[in-house]
Amino acid sequence: MARTVIVTGGSRGIGRAIATGFAQKGYNVVVSYAGNEAAAEETKKLCMENGAAEVVLYKGDVSDENSCEELVKNVTDKFGQIDVLVNNAGITRDGLLARMSAEDFDSVIATNLRGAFLMSKLVSKPMMKQRYGRIVNISSVVGVHGNAGQANYSASKAGIIGMTKSIAKELASRNITVNAVAPGMIATDMTAVLTDAQKDKIKASIPAKRMGEPEDVAGAVLFLADENSGYITGQVLGVDGGL
Repeated sequence: MARTVIVTGGSRGIGRAIATGFAQKGYNVVVSYAGNEAAAEETKKLCMENGAAEVVLYKGDVSDENSCEELVKNVTDKFGQIDVLVNNAGITRDGLLARMSAEDFDSVIATNLRGAFLMSKLVSKPMMKQRYGRIVNISSVVGVHGNAGQANYSASKAGIIGMTKSIAKELASRNITVNAVAPGMIATDMTAVLTDAQKDKIKASIPAKRMGEPEDVAGAVLFLADENSGYITGQVLGVDGGL
């Protein structure tokens, strides 16, 4: 029987690469997305072309508890189990501290951190019952080092690291691993807004001398989600070109 993965924020960028990677391994792939239906459909098409057993799209808000409950219930009812959760959904509302509104802070925390908490809590129940599971949370290099103009985003990603380490200790005895991946500068829609000069400056600071690709992050996620990675838990794997 094919294993089942839920990828939140899976309609494009890093999420799409992760979903496609699981498709190549023959998983049932559940893609949760906030609103870009065309992008979600494109991800579904790519997953099917890459060998997914089945692909399900779910439009919802990971910061909303009822939406998360509905998603997990639907997936459990349809496939009988949830083997892997990838908490990838994330937003940015950048701005310097003096000008950052409380709303911009709260919305980023709600999606990036609360969303990962809600989804992890909900999938942990079926995972504990089946005594198997892999949870991979997408953090960021800024959650480790911070970044000017991203107090909200950095806080959310640092929170994910602390939460990952705590949940890992709680679930380890049930054969459930919980790890985080901390991407550096990755070529996605979020970084596409940078000027060429800004990109060149960033690349000069990276030992690998290039920006990462979404597939670089997907490779790390697939490694941590593998059955053979069962003794790795509570870890943060940097995917940042040596940054």
